[in-house]
Amino acid sequence: MGLPRPLRLARSEDFARLRREGQTFRGRFMLLNIAPNTLSHNRYGLVTSKRLGGAVVRNRVRRLIREGLRQVTPTLTAGWDVVLVAHPSIVGQPLAEIMRAFDALARQSGLLTP
Repeated sequence: MGLPRPLRLARSEDFARLRREGQTFRGRFMLLNIAPNTLSHNRYGLVTSKRLGGAVVRNRVRRLIREGLRQVTPTLTAGWDVVLVAHPSIVGQPLAEIMRAFDALARQSGLLTP
């Protein structure tokens, strides 16, 4: 199961706003873009380009990232739009490594509540 619909960023305008106005943090396996929203919860978007590989590979990466987000969402500060852009180095990584990389980015960005 994926993220519930209210927690998803789907409109291209939202992704463009984050690119334009948001803060960017670079990590080992992914890039994190964040910008404040006016909601009481976070919304998430994933970008997995064809540089990662075929559809099977991209879908696997998406599933792993979504699972990581599902586990960590309760500990994140609310009120942000978050876009994760997967780097090719993420392919073949286990969930634990992806979680560790996201945790480091969340701490760096201030999204992780102490």
